[in-house]
Amino acid sequence: MTRFFKSLLFLLVLALFMATSLVAFAADRELVIYSSVDEENATKILNVFSETTGIKINMVFLSSGPAMSRIEAEKNNPQADLWFGAPNENHIVAKERGLTQPYISPSADDLADNFTDPEGYWNAFYMNPLGFGVLPEELKNLGASVPAAWSDLTNPEYKGLIQMPSPQSSGTAYAVIQTLISIYGEDEAFQYMKDLNPNIQTYTQSGTGPSKSLAIKETSLAIQFTPAFLKLVDQGFPAAVVFPAEGVGYEAAALSILQGAKNLEEAKILVDWILSKEGQLTLSETKTYFFPVRKDVPAGEGVPSLSEINLIDYDREKAAADKGRIVERWVTEVLGQ
Repeated sequence: MTRFFKSLLFLLVLALFMATSLVAFAADRELVIYSSVDEENATKILNVFSETTGIKINMVFLSSGPAMSRIEAEKNNPQADLWFGAPNENHIVAKERGLTQPYISPSADDLADNFTDPEGYWNAFYMNPLGFGVLPEELKNLGASVPAAWSDLTNPEYKGLIQMPSPQSSGTAYAVIQTLISIYGEDEAFQYMKDLNPNIQTYTQSGTGPSKSLAIKETSLAIQFTPAFLKLVDQGFPAAVVFPAEGVGYEAAALSILQGAKNLEEAKILVDWILSKEGQLTLSETKTYFFPVRKDVPAGEGVPSLSEINLIDYDREKAAADKGRIVERWVTEVLGQ
């Protein structure tokens, strides 16, 4: 064998070794995530991330309340690297409790101020307005009309027909309360919720529970963030989405890197990717029905323009600070009445 062929063989073997090593390295890279995004959409988004980066994702699905409790319980021995989803006020609380760590992503430069923490503790990666999901024909058969406003929902015609999540476990429900406080003021909002309570069929543990009941016609009127409702309509299900006339709050669902994350570099890669144009396009390309937070990324088919919706914003920092008191008041005055 000539020296040339020996050298060529050596280079081929070396290239094969390096390729094998890179595959093994990628296969060893992983992230452990507590996801407060629903399982279907989290899987859609993070499958694309894994295919793009080679980083394996291990997910545990938890609503925002249980997720916060678990992260706090594991503070001295973190079992996850990143909290994915839940309205950003939950991430503000996590920051204040020392449960997360800062990372200023270059991708965050393209976000509006209300979608990112200036110190890098959290970043929103999608937003969704609240709304009503209704089954018009089912309501008609029950002698009820399609509501057009929050004020309509306390009408006795909806007695026992409405599902919404519980603020004891769901960040979605807390966004409902903050929306009502913005519309009516705190005391009147609580009076409204007490008047609404007889019309509630059940308070679900999960923020997406009402839409699941709507899909199987266990309820005819559901309140939550709208992606699941928009999906039902887009797929031809006999449902409609109502954005109440007084206005609706919205979630800015965020992600945070947890303090003590064992896979810190991989967590940073996910933050960079999900905030990038490529990551944001994944929201529409995989039909999550989420609204992107980047202005240069369209929401996609089946998602209405934000100009069609009367959006209500509120002080997220204050909402986060008030959460314990507000939820306790809801338990006492609404559930305990």
